[in-house]
Amino acid sequence: MSEVDHQHRSLAKVQSVPSGNLSAPSERYCQCPDCKRFYREHDRLIREYPTLRHQQELIWTSLQSFRTLAVRVLEELHQEEGVKAAGVENSVSANEEMAKRHTVVAELENINAYLFSVEALLERIFTIKLPDSVEGKFREVAGELAPDPLNPDRLRLNRLLHKTPDLAECDNNQDTSQT
Repeated sequence: MSEVDHQHRSLAKVQSVPSGNLSAPSERYCQCPDCKRFYREHDRLIREYPTLRHQQELIWTSLQSFRTLAVRVLEELHQEEGVKAAGVENSVSANEEMAKRHTVVAELENINAYLFSVEALLERIFTIKLPDSVEGKFREVAGELAPDPLNPDRLRLNRLLHKTPDLAECDNNQDTSQT
């Protein structure tokens, strides 16, 4: 399975979750390092950007950075393609390399067109304004979907559930015979 297919499966699992923290180990979710990183990032973004407005700004910024990078790389590939075309040899390997490069450039141009389409859709989303009560509901649901993993109450509960001693108990029970 390709990495993209794997990420799509992970995203589908995330979208089907009614509530709960995706960073927690579960038999239902893939536990490979890439998916675990995805789940942690997913939860972090919900915690740090808990309102519709925050999510809109986040996706807009991400899209713009993606477009900026894609356009810059595309420009550089066009420049390199022009330079190589001027001094190209007619060998079979040179022609194959130029064909591969042309395919890559075409794919990047497609990506840029898709990003432009997404940008147009996002502009429509930005025209939607929600009342403060609904923004509050976004914050509430964000707290339920992705609770802060470093919250002291949550850490205490995790220690109880996993039967790990408190840090103070660990310090008092250390073996001092090696000193």
